[in-house]
Amino acid sequence: MMTMMKQWNRRRRHQLLALAMGALAALLAVSVIWAQHIAMAQTAQGESTARSSVLSTGGGQALLDPSDTVILLLDHQSGLFQTVKDISVAELRANTAALAKAATLLNIPVITTASEPNGPNGPLMPEIHQLAPHAVYVPRKGEISAWDNEDFVKAVRATGRRTLIMAGVWTSVCVMFPALDAKAAGFKVYAVIDASGDPSELTSRTTLARFTQAGVVPISTNAVISEIFRTWNRPEAAELGKLLTIVAPNYTAVIESFQKAQEVIKAKEKK
Repeated sequence: MMTMMKQWNRRRRHQLLALAMGALAALLAVSVIWAQHIAMAQTAQGESTARSSVLSTGGGQALLDPSDTVILLLDHQSGLFQTVKDISVAELRANTAALAKAATLLNIPVITTASEPNGPNGPLMPEIHQLAPHAVYVPRKGEISAWDNEDFVKAVRATGRRTLIMAGVWTSVCVMFPALDAKAAGFKVYAVIDASGDPSELTSRTTLARFTQAGVVPISTNAVISEIFRTWNRPEAAELGKLLTIVAPNYTAVIESFQKAQEVIKAKEKK
């Protein structure tokens, strides 16, 4: 009889232990699911905040978000301009100036830098800071890559933005090196090819191939401006038109023909 009671007690303890373990497993499962739910909700909320430029239609999901963008203009120096052979210096300067002006209109941070402005590479082109007076200049101590300079990287991170639009001279060096390192650091990186310059066409083609292999997005100045503005239905529309005439001079003819048509319509209405 005692043996039977001991066996029954032992089975009862095993049953109670199994029930307790089952309850604990269920509790843990609920905790994990709830934690995942909270994390997903926080992620969705964060993405919604970060991607404020995405419309209800989904438009803008794959495009630049001005609220998450910073423009980095690297080593646009007068001495280096003399070595550029893949684009005319006049076009290079005009496109760079257009980026600076667009950033000012939309309050996008701009950071400029030069490796050694007192050396043979020369000073930065003055148009950048004239058109973007809010731009922050970060001097370097001779580092070829801006990403090797602690102050520069701190300035980028201080903006709190994760999308970097880079342009500079040379594209293959002064843009390439920081672009690759920024990409490795988790930033989304765009390289503005026609606001940058290289010493030969071959170098430019090789650079473009390396960008794409590394996941850096090649882009043009007119695409940057159009993506960050997104619509003509805004107060800066007239300024947007002026910017487009800089990067596409023939667009001036479009504006002129439109203005003339409007004048003709108004003249007819007065009769």
